Amino acid sequence: MRKGRNRRQVRSRLWPMAAAMALSSALLATASGASRVEASPLASVLVRGQAPGCAGAVGAAVDRLGGRLSRPLPILEGGLAEIPTAALADLRTAPCVAEVTPDSPVHFYSIGGYDPTTDVASLYTTTQIVGAQAAWQSGARGQGVGVALVDTGVAPVGGLAGAGQVINGPDISFASQSSALTYNDEFGHGTHMAGIIAGNDLYGSGANYPGDTNDFIGVAPDAHIVNLKVGDENGVADVSQVIAAIDWADQHRNDPNLNIRVLNLSFGTNSSQAYTLDPLAFAAEVAWRNGIVVVAAVGNNGASTAGLSDPAYDPYLLAVGAADTQATQATMDDTVAGFSSVGNGTRNPDLVAPGVHIASLRDPGSNIDLQYGATADVGTRLFRGSGSSMAAAVVSGAAADYLSTHPSATPDQVKYAFTTSATSLANQTRTAQGAGELNLASALTVKTSSGPGQMRQSFTSATGSGTLEAARGGAWATAGGIALTGEKDIFGNAWNSSVIASATSRGTAWSGGAFNGAAWSGAGWSGAGWSGAAWSGAAWSGAAWSGAAWSGSTWTGAGWSGAGWSGAAWSGAGWSGAGWSGAAWSGSAWSGADWSGADWS
Repeated sequence: MRKGRNRRQVRSRLWPMAAAMALSSALLATASGASRVEASPLASVLVRGQAPGCAGAVGAAVDRLGGRLSRPLPILEGGLAEIPTAALADLRTAPCVAEVTPDSPVHFYSIGGYDPTTDVASLYTTTQIVGAQAAWQSGARGQGVGVALVDTGVAPVGGLAGAGQVINGPDISFASQSSALTYNDEFGHGTHMAGIIAGNDLYGSGANYPGDTNDFIGVAPDAHIVNLKVGDENGVADVSQVIAAIDWADQHRNDPNLNIRVLNLSFGTNSSQAYTLDPLAFAAEVAWRNGIVVVAAVGNNGASTAGLSDPAYDPYLLAVGAADTQATQATMDDTVAGFSSVGNGTRNPDLVAPGVHIASLRDPGSNIDLQYGATADVGTRLFRGSGSSMAAAVVSGAAADYLSTHPSATPDQVKYAFTTSATSLANQTRTAQGAGELNLASALTVKTSSGPGQMRQSFTSATGSGTLEAARGGAWATAGGIALTGEKDIFGNAWNSSVIASATSRGTAWSGGAFNGAAWSGAGWSGAGWSGAAWSGAAWSGAAWSGAAWSGSTWTGAGWSGAGWSGAAWSGAGWSGAGWSGAAWSGSAWSGADWSGADWS
């Protein structure tokens, strides 16, 4: 929940392709061609073709010409090949081959001389620091694991555009009223998180990721993102939307192709009620009990207040704070970032992960890109940001890696493995660092066989019987100057926390596309995706917040004019008047190599 200065405003906290090329017909080589090139020196080339379905034939043809396909790349229906130089002409003129080009280092990052190996905040070095690259070598790459991302959407940028890499759940954001904006990320936060968690330029290629400095590779490169969009172009969302998204993820966790085992919540509110009552914490806790590792950002309040944000303050969840790596790859000098919220001695962060200057995927033309791109952009592809949001995304990716090789692990066992293997940071309090900094390589070796005590949490369970208003923490979405307050959801419908909690527990909160008695998501989930558009304009007519009616024109026509989404970038100049009140993306907050007090408020 994020402050904005456009149609809706909020004072809460939401912390928030390469084109596929293909081959068609069979590639044939003559026996005479093969014999002629046997003694020829080898050349390293990329082989690309004309239409789908020829990967096998390409490999066979390379073999016939005396070479070998050293790295298959399904996105090319071919790949990297070592082939005798005398056979290159034959390969180029084969019927199905579109192109054969010499292989040379291609640094997708390297605009302006950017080198990920020397930037401690790059995903390349971050994955080294937390032990993810070592985990990949042992086979833990997140394969088959779905990470539900409740955020501002995911833009189809390079690194997140592979087939099946991002699966869209319901878009229950205000932006879904425009079909051009559905599922996309007009704000930019969700795309940044998705890149950290599971960005991958080589998705589906079966590539060997450790040591790859040429491509963008996230923490769990073979995991898939389930995109649950709740935030609009200003990052604005109401708590009722977030609860609905969490309930959907839990209820659909075992749907075909989803396998949702991780839920990333890079946001928080300043709830004024205990976690045992809070409906947001309750929804997250139910997902945890049902086998989903819920990773929640602790917040960015620093030491100014002792306590974690909602829902991270629920002790069952995996609460993550931000570590500052001090611009080195060694962890011995790491500290807890000054902006990272601290605990109260009873409920502290469970652990920390790198969360300062993190360079993840940029969402061109998004709100934060327009506001801060001049100082936060890294070349044309990447964007820097700091916060417990980024740290949570790192841990979500690590959880997906862990679960890909420990598929029967419970959330409690994952939390036990992560906290008992974390690297304790010198001279940092437990209220700030929890168990220490994430060490995934060590976590993979922790024994989590069944046994009493150690791997089963026994805190007081939440009931969800508190109020939606208290969960908002004194921050409200507004429209036409009217705030959404009290026990009402985004449609103005009455919200009964006990009734919703009961439905959440039973897994019946969603019925098709309906939640809390209203159609929230168009035609609904079909098993492979959402059919039809997410809300029609008519769905909003008649809904009221404190007597202020939402008319259809609020969400269609003039309400969205001048700022349409087109592919991976805004087609217009962006959202006039949209603001970002924090400093997480602002260049003015940079001081040399250090980030000074970045906040997502």
